[in-house]
Amino acid sequence: MGYSRAVAAGPHVFVSGTAPIAAEGGDPPADAYGQARLCLHLVLEALERAGASAADVVRTRMFLTDAADMDEIGRAHAEVFGELRPASSALVVKALLDPRWRIEIEADALIA
Repeated sequence: MGYSRAVAAGPHVFVSGTAPIAAEGGDPPADAYGQARLCLHLVLEALERAGASAADVVRTRMFLTDAADMDEIGRAHAEVFGELRPASSALVVKALLDPRWRIEIEADALIA
């Protein structure tokens, strides 16, 4: 489908929607917090491969399937970005591609 996990363009790094897909292909964590932590781990790996870090993130977008999960997703987000405070959006969507997924996260970074 023509897809990149992350694209670096000049000082910008754009990380695509990142779902809670375990490296070994197993089931995602069942809970929203666990899924958000896995998504963020994958986002940070993609940033690192593109020459960026969490400190370079200026915006995140979180797509969640249940607004009731926001506190747990927000807790995971704060563990990574709490001190950094990027601009963030959270959107409730009807569904994600895999019905087991509760969250998908995008990130944009600016390398100084």
